[in-house]
Amino acid sequence: MRKFISGLLLFLYPFLSPAQRIDNLVSFRNISGDKYVRLHYDNDFWGKSDYYYTQGYNLEVVQPAFKNNPLSHTLLKLKNSRVKYGIALEHYGFTPTIIASSSILFNDRPYAGVIMLKSFSISVDTIHRTRLSSVISTGMIGPVAFAGPMQKKIHTWTGDAEPMGWQFQIKNDAAINYEVNFEKQLFNIPNIISLNTNSQIRLGTLSDKIQAGATLTLGKFDSPFAATEKETKQNFQLYLYVQPLINFVGYDATMQGGIFNRDSPYTIKSSQINRLVYQNSLGAVVNFRNIYLEFNHVFLSKEFKEGKTHQWGGLRIGVAF
Repeated sequence: MRKFISGLLLFLYPFLSPAQRIDNLVSFRNISGDKYVRLHYDNDFWGKSDYYYTQGYNLEVVQPAFKNNPLSHTLLKLKNSRVKYGIALEHYGFTPTIIASSSILFNDRPYAGVIMLKSFSISVDTIHRTRLSSVISTGMIGPVAFAGPMQKKIHTWTGDAEPMGWQFQIKNDAAINYEVNFEKQLFNIPNIISLNTNSQIRLGTLSDKIQAGATLTLGKFDSPFAATEKETKQNFQLYLYVQPLINFVGYDATMQGGIFNRDSPYTIKSSQINRLVYQNSLGAVVNFRNIYLEFNHVFLSKEFKEGKTHQWGGLRIGVAF
């Protein structure tokens, strides 16, 4: 399996974007047990901005019964591994730098909304300290994702400026993606420090990219590669993490428009897309018994030539059963 993934990454490198922003499948976000619910919310308010990736949320449910989901049979898994199955609903929106403008802002990011339903599996090889997660996502980009009305309503509640340009957003189109993530633990000193490598490949109509990086975890934490997971009543973890990543960008429908519907009023040209994008995440996690809490901050370098760097924050709350 590892040889297959490495070969696939090398083969696709010349052809291959960070459209999907929320990643709940990495090992430092592990929740003990095979039954849990977790809600994640991002907002660039925590990055002191109101442009580009402006907000997103993800509601995930992990439950053994999802093994019988027909889409689960399409998901790659490691041999002789511990496997979890889940589904998630994800929604997010993007805006240009000046939301008060009622005209198209050329050389800026277009408005875009996305809604996706995901089926995923997480498999862990506790002997070789590896973790493979795979995801199939189906949904829509465009007005049907209702990102515009949602942002307008939130700004009404908060008293912020009304976004005036959602009529120029990316048009409705199908969003279908398949994603594989692979992690390998390099070293681990229990309850002190851990270092993992991260790699990802994503293909589909919404986002094509290859990603590579590492994760450093510091604090009191249980290894997600342990042979057995602790019972929740014995669980207490408190740790920090940093995750630098490099994205090799192929296609991003939230900037370039849908694959099938090419009638969007404004998109960014392929020649203006930055093919190499740096991303860094910092965060803190508290996991007490069956409760999971996390806050993180993300930095992203310029995604297109005339663009800006961007920052946002995220909050996660989970409950295990």
